[in-house]
Amino acid sequence: MAQNSVFLPDDFLLQMRAAMPAELSFDDFLAACQRPLRRSIRVNTLKITVADFLALVAPYGWQLTPVPWCAEGFWIEREDEDALPLGSTAEHLSGLFYIQEASSMLPVAALFADGNQPQRVMDVAAAPGSKTTQIAARMDNEGAILANEFSASRVKVLHANISRCGIRNVALTHFDGRVFGAALPEAFDAILLDAPCSGEGVVRKDPDALKNWSVASNLDIAATQRELIDSAFHALRPGGTLVYSTCTLNRDENEAVVAWLLAQYPQAVEVVSLQTLFAEAGQALTPEGYLHVFPQIFDCEGFFVARLRKTASIPPLPAPGYKVGKFPFTPMKTRESTAVTEAAARSGLRWDRTLTLWQRDKEIWLFPAEIEPLIGKVRFSRLGLRLAETHNKGFRWQHEAIIALAESHTSGFALTLGEAEEWYRGRDVYPENPPKEDEVIVTFQGFPLGIAKKVGSRLKNSYPRELVRDGRLFASNA
Repeated sequence: MAQNSVFLPDDFLLQMRAAMPAELSFDDFLAACQRPLRRSIRVNTLKITVADFLALVAPYGWQLTPVPWCAEGFWIEREDEDALPLGSTAEHLSGLFYIQEASSMLPVAALFADGNQPQRVMDVAAAPGSKTTQIAARMDNEGAILANEFSASRVKVLHANISRCGIRNVALTHFDGRVFGAALPEAFDAILLDAPCSGEGVVRKDPDALKNWSVASNLDIAATQRELIDSAFHALRPGGTLVYSTCTLNRDENEAVVAWLLAQYPQAVEVVSLQTLFAEAGQALTPEGYLHVFPQIFDCEGFFVARLRKTASIPPLPAPGYKVGKFPFTPMKTRESTAVTEAAARSGLRWDRTLTLWQRDKEIWLFPAEIEPLIGKVRFSRLGLRLAETHNKGFRWQHEAIIALAESHTSGFALTLGEAEEWYRGRDVYPENPPKEDEVIVTFQGFPLGIAKKVGSRLKNSYPRELVRDGRLFASNA
């Protein structure tokens, strides 16, 4: 395997020597930093079981090695890597798997460890969505997730990934994460704070990650992390779980941030050891019970994970000074709601009582019921699923609702491989034997790709323009 040319500042190496446990080899650390990162994926169990996924991709010759801390996670080696990006395979485009670094699967594993089944979860810094989608899969699309992202440009990417994976229990917000402790006190059963950090763990993916590294910069970042963890802790209900994680390696942004929280609220927080998270967890365990994953331990990115439990209420923060504004949606009345539900079912779209129907002008949306108590307390960028638009002939079903609600394998109009490629390129499809219906959910490999209108002998493409793909697709299936 080719070596990276990774830039490692002298002061960083001094810090790492001091931070690394005696039983680990510093030479192994340096060698690991220079090795390119192994690719890894996580099967999206909202769409397909791990066993069915492995059977589906078996003909492709992918080498899949299980990730010890995530039953759905696999390191992947492919012979056709150069010919076809993993993101252009049919299985990725239809949301059957997510390309996710193995280490980054650890925080969500910690959040749900020991049978923890939270109903309302917040992901404080959520984009691009790897952990939000992993949380949704662990919740089986039930309950609700508030996924926040401070960067406006990344909110779109976050929504695209949530939509592709068929997730329906997410509310998106776009705030500085420091507002939530005041805005939503004790509102969540579990919170993941995968904090913005100096990114020392990602040098295997980005050899220039440490070009602007400095101790002073790390200390500035740590000050923000303390404010974020304080806010998250206020937003957590007593008895709830807080997981704090970073993809960096220095103690200032990791152990020291958690130590600060413990010192602030000694009567209200306890550390829950991660020693039994998976069989080999002891290799990365700190004396406090955190996981400090140096890249040579499991041959992956560097990472830090701490799991905390809130044992008592703490004094609230001052109420936020902003106004939320009028909520533009109203709940649908029972009669209209029944009509929408029945019309959707006739088109192959179904949902349960964890989702409720709301309307804004001609738009009909499905909101996760578990998030409704937060309406009016915080402003949402996007809430739940856009189900349909009303028009004089009935309802125009929306793409994201098709992906999330259409029943896989059992209904729809199956496209050939070539037709599915055309669909993803945004082109109309001309099937040999067109469907009888005027409107159909089109599928490939049994999974929904979208909805098409029949116009003569062609199926009119409704795939969202911003998702249209160019270049080579589906080579693994050839």
